[in-house]
Amino acid sequence: MKELGAVRLHEGNAPLEGEALIKAAEDCDLIVSYRQSPGPAALFERLPKLKAFLRCAIDIRNVDVAAASRAGVLVTQASAGFVTAVSELVIGLLVNLSRGITRSASNYHQGKVPSAHTGRELKGSTLGVIGYGAIGREVVRIARALGMRVLINDPYVKDVEQTPLDELLKESDYVVPLAVATAETENLIDAAAFAKMKQGACFINVSRGNLVDEAALEAALDAGRIAGCAMDVGRAPDQMPTPRLAARPDVIATPHTAGLTVPAIEHQSLETVAQAAEIVGGRVPKGAVNAEHWTRKP
Repeated sequence: MKELGAVRLHEGNAPLEGEALIKAAEDCDLIVSYRQSPGPAALFERLPKLKAFLRCAIDIRNVDVAAASRAGVLVTQASAGFVTAVSELVIGLLVNLSRGITRSASNYHQGKVPSAHTGRELKGSTLGVIGYGAIGREVVRIARALGMRVLINDPYVKDVEQTPLDELLKESDYVVPLAVATAETENLIDAAAFAKMKQGACFINVSRGNLVDEAALEAALDAGRIAGCAMDVGRAPDQMPTPRLAARPDVIATPHTAGLTVPAIEHQSLETVAQAAEIVGGRVPKGAVNAEHWTRKP
């Protein structure tokens, strides 16, 4: 990035936002932001020299794109460089839930000898995937290679055999929602969905906390309706798993790290640099979301 011009870095640990971000970005042509720093209307209105807001991530839900467009500021987002990383974590969580790895390791770490439990094999089990985007397709590919039966539900995809959602929930040994977080998918997995799941099924969420009614999830775990849950996301800040749920012995939780591998980070970082180079040259880059409203060009 420094080869393109002067770079002003945020040196603090807390994400920049609000007045602090506006002050830090004074006289800047571009802002490069990770997902924690919002892009509200005031940012675009009070920074007259700002030409573009680059999000080094896919999620732009906390960026006021309409306000940016009114101000003539370009907004960009990175593409998914974490498909392999997230998909591999899903498979790892399936194995963990099936074989009690975390439970046994935790007992040993506490100086206890865990009792041996009969595990479940992935081969021959049924995996229900809700959402058939890039990650969903890769999860399905790996699962089938492992000998799993796979059911898919995504009403917006036409090139795959569909299973009605109720049937998917009823037949799956493992349910993995990978749908995009929208108003339509808010609490997609609610009390009614958990009630339809096969007794003893496992639930894995590495997509967005917004997809799950956490009170309903907790109730399903309390009732023994589902055998266990693994989550990399939740309703805590920055999509982190909710600590109360994560602390449960029947839950395996990781701190929103599904996409944190070196190749995944390099993909989005270098793509953002390439976007910046195009913008500095006055060109619309790949990943622009409001190019037709970009008037503050170099």
